[in-house]
Amino acid sequence: MPLATTRRTGLVDQVIAQLRQAVVQGEWRIGERIPTEPELATSLGVGRNTVREAVRALSHSGLLEVRQGDGTYVRATSEVSGAVRRLCGSELREVLQVRRTLEVEGARLAAAARTDEELANLRALMAARDEAQGAKRLDEFVRLDAEFHLAVIRCGHNGLLTELYRGLTEVVTASVAATTREGGVGGADIEHHDLVEAIADRDQDRAVAEAGGFLNELLTGLDLDPGELA
Repeated sequence: MPLATTRRTGLVDQVIAQLRQAVVQGEWRIGERIPTEPELATSLGVGRNTVREAVRALSHSGLLEVRQGDGTYVRATSEVSGAVRRLCGSELREVLQVRRTLEVEGARLAAAARTDEELANLRALMAARDEAQGAKRLDEFVRLDAEFHLAVIRCGHNGLLTELYRGLTEVVTASVAATTREGGVGGADIEHHDLVEAIADRDQDRAVAEAGGFLNELLTGLDLDPGELA
């Protein structure tokens, strides 16, 4: 990965910015080990202490994970996602709690603010998702389902909500995969056509009910108590 040589002021902040950019742009992927401290120091033209401080800061923010005696690995693609991973761990219940909080309001905003072009995009994503489901292409289905939910949030035109939700890409995708069981309960059995039509009709109350009901249906299928999400 080509890294630009840094200036001599604010070195730690510059290194943090470059390492973060490498992660966000996919130079280093989730679960991948990044170059060693000496390698980074040489590439960046800074001292090892500067690299160590930058890695420590990104580790505290949840972007990287330092494994003693093994190396440093990419943990998340954004600080928001990293923070959620630290808070939620592997608890699907907690991930669904966060999703419901954001997605219900996102659906309400989408019904109020969506454009015709955005509605067409939702329908295209829905069709592609259904086609992947019917063909039993699980990985593609999971990806498209997560993209659909992000597209709904974007329809609300609330920049902060969109960025918060986009930062949850990994955990949302993981929760879709975890609740998708081929031929059984979970995401593969839940369709979102009524949600799309509520957004098309600009019916905010119905959109809220559809978004909340979808997550409650997931909880019922997973033997979790929907009341826990209230």
